[in-house]
Amino acid sequence: MMERPSADRSLFDAHPRSFEGNRHVYPVLSRRAGGISIGVNLSPDKRCNFDCVYCQVDRTRPCPRSPIDLARLAEELDAMVELVTSARIYQGAKFSETPRQLRRLNDFALSGDGEPTICDRFEEVVDICAEVRHRRALDDVKLVLITNASTLHNDRVRRALKALDASGGEIWAKLDAGTEDYYRRVCRTGVPFGRILDNLREAASVRPIVIQSLFMRISEQPPPPAELDAYCRRLDEITAAGGRIKLVQIHTVARAPAEAWVSALGDEEVDAVAEQVRQQTGLPVAAFYG
Repeated sequence: MMERPSADRSLFDAHPRSFEGNRHVYPVLSRRAGGISIGVNLSPDKRCNFDCVYCQVDRTRPCPRSPIDLARLAEELDAMVELVTSARIYQGAKFSETPRQLRRLNDFALSGDGEPTICDRFEEVVDICAEVRHRRALDDVKLVLITNASTLHNDRVRRALKALDASGGEIWAKLDAGTEDYYRRVCRTGVPFGRILDNLREAASVRPIVIQSLFMRISEQPPPPAELDAYCRRLDEITAAGGRIKLVQIHTVARAPAEAWVSALGDEEVDAVAEQVRQQTGLPVAAFYG
């Protein structure tokens, strides 16, 4: 069995990407980070090139396109760092019940309401985060890119990743399937599965990466055993090609998904998937429950 989180899970339920009038920057008490993660939303217009069946973002209502305001983003980020590092954030109602051991700033997370790397200001946002981290002497605070890995081959994204690497960055890349058919069913995108796998192999050959995977019940059925076996083989292919996988995160649905026919795996089922990955690949695994 995997170790259950000691903090009340309800503390982690809300991940709103708005905070006191901010447009781009928001704080989250993160299970994955084990502390406060400062989110940087590069998709306030909810633009994404995936349409995952489990996504928690409501895309049913149209959202007007609007450019990233770099000056505002930099100002919001600096103010949020001050709020968290001064501990004033814990005086407000939203974070007042944060356990003592989680009252720490862990990372800046480049994510949001869509795929962050398709933002045309992605490079500049990475530079802003790196500058704030350096100026504030936050050497222990990581820059984390949470991505579906669809555009990691693009030249502009590769340039941004070099800056990310130079600033203590990590790539947390999504892989939710082992086969093309299951990938299409879950992620509902025109991006070929082979492109994702190629990008993961290339990214992992340059620096250690974290793989984030979410498994669920689809129409009450858990992922088929053959699919999990294929998923483990995809991880093995990355490492066999010289790629480095720092950690595999196994998640299930934790908040209301896009489709009503999607539901969470039970804790024991999540444990079983995590154990299979550990045994079959030899990689370190962390489990996160619904």
